Amino acid sequence: MRREDRRQEILDLLVSKGAVEVDLLSEQLSVSKMTIHRDLDELEELGMLRKIRGGATTEPGTQFESDFRFRALQGQSTKEAIAQAALKLVEPGMSVIVNDGSTAAVLGNHLVKARPLTVLTNNGAVIDQLKDQAGISLIALGGWYTPKYNAYFGKVTEDALTGLRADIAFISSPAVKGCDVFHMDEAAVRTKRAMINSATKNVLLVSNSRINQQALYRLASIGEFDVVITDKAPDESFAKLVKASGIELIVASTEGARI
Repeated sequence: MRREDRRQEILDLLVSKGAVEVDLLSEQLSVSKMTIHRDLDELEELGMLRKIRGGATTEPGTQFESDFRFRALQGQSTKEAIAQAALKLVEPGMSVIVNDGSTAAVLGNHLVKARPLTVLTNNGAVIDQLKDQAGISLIALGGWYTPKYNAYFGKVTEDALTGLRADIAFISSPAVKGCDVFHMDEAAVRTKRAMINSATKNVLLVSNSRINQQALYRLASIGEFDVVITDKAPDESFAKLVKASGIELIVASTEGARI
C-alpha cells in the first residue's frame, strides 16, 4: 500500500472512530509499528490528529485542535442540530456575527433561510457559502488567513470589529468547564473576544462532548453569554450553573427544547 493511501486510511478510521491504536493499525495495514508511528508523526505535524499513548485521536487537547478540513467531516448530525437551533434565534433584518469553526460553517450555510441579513464573519467557509447569495449583505472580516482554522485572525480582524456592532454573535468553543469557556489558540481567543464585545446578544455553540473540558486559554466567563446551545442535555451541575447565571440553555437534540 502506498504511503498516501495508508495515511488516508488512517484518517478515514479517525473520522469514523475518533481514535486509533498503533497495534491495530500495524496489523490492519500490514506495516511495522515504526512505520505507523512515522505516519502519525507527520499527520500530527499537519494538524490532523493528536498522538496519545499507544495511538492517536482527533479529540482536542489543551493546546490541540484538529485541522478544519478534518473537523468538517466529523459529527455532522451534532453540528446540524446545533445549527438548526441557532437559526431559530435569527430574524430577517438582523446583523449576525459568525465566528470560525466547523459548526459555525454549518450555521452559515443555513442563514440564507432568514434573509435579508447582514453577516459579519472571519470564517472562510461561511464567506464562500454566502458571497453570491441575494439578500445577504456580507462583511468579510480581513486579517491573516490561517489554513488550519480556514479563518482570518489578527490585528486587522480585531480592529475591524471595534468599528462594527451586530444584533447577535454565534461563538463556538472547543472546551467549557465550570464557569469558564476556553480555546487553545491565542489569536482565535482575541478575535472571539472582539466579536463578543461587538454584539448585543451572544450565543455559545458547544457540543456536549466538549463540556467539562479545558484548553490553554480562557476565552470568557459563561455569564458573558445570553444563550448556550448544545446537542445533548448536559450534566446536572452544568445545567444548574447555566440557569443560575440567568442564561437560556437550548438542547438541540430535543428539537430545541429549553431547560
